Amino acid sequence: MPLPPKVFVIDDEPTVVRLLERLLTGAGFDVEGYPSADAFLVRPHYQGPACLVVDQVMPGCTGLQLAEMLPSDTAQVIFISGQSSVDVAVQAMRSGAVDFLSKPIDLERLVGVVRHALVRSVSAVETASAQRHVAVRWATLTPREREVCLLMARGLLNKQIAAQLGASEKTIKIHRARVYRKLEVTSVTEIARLIDLIQARSPRRSH
Repeated sequence: MPLPPKVFVIDDEPTVVRLLERLLTGAGFDVEGYPSADAFLVRPHYQGPACLVVDQVMPGCTGLQLAEMLPSDTAQVIFISGQSSVDVAVQAMRSGAVDFLSKPIDLERLVGVVRHALVRSVSAVETASAQRHVAVRWATLTPREREVCLLMARGLLNKQIAAQLGASEKTIKIHRARVYRKLEVTSVTEIARLIDLIQARSPRRSH
């Protein structure tokens, strides 16, 4: 069963954490508050959709540093700060943040931004899950079957694939059947979509 979306509030000001916890809980979100990035990082990684509302300027690990340490790119980050500047805001947005809000926070805007962030996170989690499933199936293909698969995705016919790989058309037909079976697909269109998912797999965003 998929895990529900969750919001994590991380700020070294206890009053801010309590305020945002009350506000976001009242808006219907499942919320956890933490007094520092280090305290949050001790928590086991949450595998479900997540949004982090993070103070950019904190003692020790800053908000940007915390974002860089997140183990996946499915969690969405919203930075907040009472010491904002144009440079800091630009850096935060370039890091992949959903938004950068200056204190005192417009609470109504925050609720809307959190909703948007969780929608993005749900989509990212679903995509990551699909990519993992595809990767498992892709790993069952032999090197030759992968070559055939990639050429199939380009729309080449058996005769064309055979000529390009220096194999007989009969052999390509056998490889083609195995590709369909192992990837659990029934059309070249599905294969092309799976290839897109595989190629989209990448390490965590650079922030």
